[in-house]
Amino acid sequence: MNEHLSDVWFKVTDLQVTHGSGAVVTTVDGQDYLDFTSGIGVVNTGHAHPQVVAAVREQAGRFLHAQLNCYTHDLLDPLTTRLDEITPDSIDTFFLANSGAEATEAAVKLAKWATGRTDTIVFRGSFHGRTHQAMAMTTSKSVYRVNQGPLPSGIHVAPFPYTFLSGEDVDTAVARCLREFDLLLGTQTAPSEVAAVIIEPVLGEGGYVEAPRAFLEGLLERCREHGMLFVADEVQSGFGRTGELFAVDHHDLDPDVMVMAKGIASGFPVSAIGASHQLMAHWPPGSHGGTFGGNPMGCAAALATIDVLTADGFMDTVRERAVQLRAGLDELLGAHEAIAEHHGLGMMVGTELVDDDGRPDPARTKAVLAHMVEQSNVVLMSCGPFGSTIRWIPPLVATADQVDHAVTALDHALSATA
Repeated sequence: MNEHLSDVWFKVTDLQVTHGSGAVVTTVDGQDYLDFTSGIGVVNTGHAHPQVVAAVREQAGRFLHAQLNCYTHDLLDPLTTRLDEITPDSIDTFFLANSGAEATEAAVKLAKWATGRTDTIVFRGSFHGRTHQAMAMTTSKSVYRVNQGPLPSGIHVAPFPYTFLSGEDVDTAVARCLREFDLLLGTQTAPSEVAAVIIEPVLGEGGYVEAPRAFLEGLLERCREHGMLFVADEVQSGFGRTGELFAVDHHDLDPDVMVMAKGIASGFPVSAIGASHQLMAHWPPGSHGGTFGGNPMGCAAALATIDVLTADGFMDTVRERAVQLRAGLDELLGAHEAIAEHHGLGMMVGTELVDDDGRPDPARTKAVLAHMVEQSNVVLMSCGPFGSTIRWIPPLVATADQVDHAVTALDHALSATA
């Protein structure tokens, strides 16, 4: 272990890796492991995809860094044009940054400039980042916020229809959460004060829970009525993860602002926010920026990543693997009482583990994940407010055999830890 590296990082494994290919990483002792974390949803095209590697190699010989305040390099227009082509019709102009948290904060900053308002509404279970403003917006786990107060003001938290926790059917949960949203507007912040309503279409760290269509549509309707900007945080759900390029595509929604990162560049630190030209025009030149935003190496990786994701047949195969994964998990549902349910969208699936009383069981989840690594060489992560949700986030290039192996590994782990 590196004695000079901060130990603040939470570790899923202690594996020392040397390289990766597709859905597999290889350790210093030559052992192969199936990586179903995708670097927390980053390497959607798999590790070291040859098309991405070739683009990065070519760009490395031209420019490593061409700072946007100083120069305009020749990959900016191709990348923003491609982003315009793949994002919803309401999005046509982009600001490029480095991380999801940075993009989240930029989205809030833009919303305040565009509306002249001060407040932001987020949802219970959200994860929008760990920087100070984003931390105030993150409610998936208290560990991300503890000992950091006072956090920035003007953040209001509305309920999210997480039916596994509430015990409701979807329709009842949606109706309740929309009523609570309206109550929030009537009691905590007036609509005239709200700049942005920001939501993950599929909760990430909060539990891999899909926001029902009726809930998203109800929020969008309220945003349009009151002039609040509807912001879709697609940091984890974007770039093919859910079986469409973006989760909002499943519902034909047109957000005012979209936040993108993680899978955008197959491992390079790139993020973006997208909005209409009219919204972006509210930003005075110089009011926002960044040293590394629009880095040419990142742009090259992002362009190659988008080319891979939009190639003929690629997303069809992703959807096939997603159906296979859910079918395999559903077979285990009846075989193991510890599995309460599966939820999510596409290749973004959460498996809820419970104890004999039906309560979330983080200890069992930890033991299951450890067994999968140690006995089957499969690496997954947990998520959710109690750490009792197994999150399935494989590279989108995972093969049918690899998906079967991972599901079998879960089956064995559940039996071994019963």
